Amino acid sequence: MRVLVIGGTGFIGTYCVHELLDRGHKVTVLSRHSPTKNNKLPKGVKFIRNDLFRMDQGKLARTLAPMDAFIFGAGVDDRIHPPKPAYKYFHSHNVEQLVKVVKAANQADVTKGVVLGSYFSYFDRKWPHMGIAKHHPYIRSRVDQAKMGFKAACDDLDLMVLEIPYVFGSIPDKVPLWAPLVNYIRSPWPLFYPRGGTSVMAVERVAEATVGGLERGKGEKSYPLGDENMTWVQLLTRMANLMGKKKSIITLPDPMVKTSMFMMGAKLNMQGRESGLDPVAFTDLQTSKTFIDPKASRKALRYGKGGLDKALKATIKASPQQKLVTEWAWGMLTRP
Repeated sequence: MRVLVIGGTGFIGTYCVHELLDRGHKVTVLSRHSPTKNNKLPKGVKFIRNDLFRMDQGKLARTLAPMDAFIFGAGVDDRIHPPKPAYKYFHSHNVEQLVKVVKAANQADVTKGVVLGSYFSYFDRKWPHMGIAKHHPYIRSRVDQAKMGFKAACDDLDLMVLEIPYVFGSIPDKVPLWAPLVNYIRSPWPLFYPRGGTSVMAVERVAEATVGGLERGKGEKSYPLGDENMTWVQLLTRMANLMGKKKSIITLPDPMVKTSMFMMGAKLNMQGRESGLDPVAFTDLQTSKTFIDPKASRKALRYGKGGLDKALKATIKASPQQKLVTEWAWGMLTRP
């Protein structure tokens, strides 16, 4: 297949490019960021530098015309704290941009599309009593992204969404989003963290699942991805062990976690900004076990298992060491 990777110079996009090439596909990358000195695109990959946000549907259709498929990895994530109301920002970047791409793909007779989404959408379906999308603008945008993307796709375009959990790994010249947590673990003190846990994956497995979606996935379907399920204590302990550190981890009471998150939300509110994840409501998710059984998605997309220790080591190595106590504390509060 001839595949356009939108956001192909980013973290997951970089691995998707290599996975596509390994399977014999032809790749074009569309990104507003040029490849870096240490993260150059492989030979044979065509690069188009442009900002998706500034491209109209007609230009996108002309870009997609030679393609058989696309990967959409250009959305924004929950680290952004835009001006209130936050949903306007997340809708503009995650929902409207995908719909524009899908409509352009319809015009260009593209037949396959994979969207790199979030596993929070899966838990919004699984735990309707929590009203997850209602409380969190970022998660609402991911839920709406899938709905509006499926609605916009014509009958000849098989569009699917991968609901991706927390991912580890690294690419050259980019600091991992996990760097604050890594530095918190590097600190000389005991670690304080909430109860609960999450599903985690190595970035290589996500790339395998993404290309598997293009090759054998079904249209108008969401695939929750996962590999290993771990409590936060297990994850922090594993990371500490890989650093050669023995750490004491103290589980924080939920009310203490909510108080800390309330303070963070109050600070944003005073600045006229809003988090994509409501800090207080997010405590209920953070302290839950957001575990995923990957069997069905793994069987459908044929992606592999394992590689997490290697990915954790790469994450740790790529995280520059910080020495400020405030940066350790910020890491504890905001990552993941």
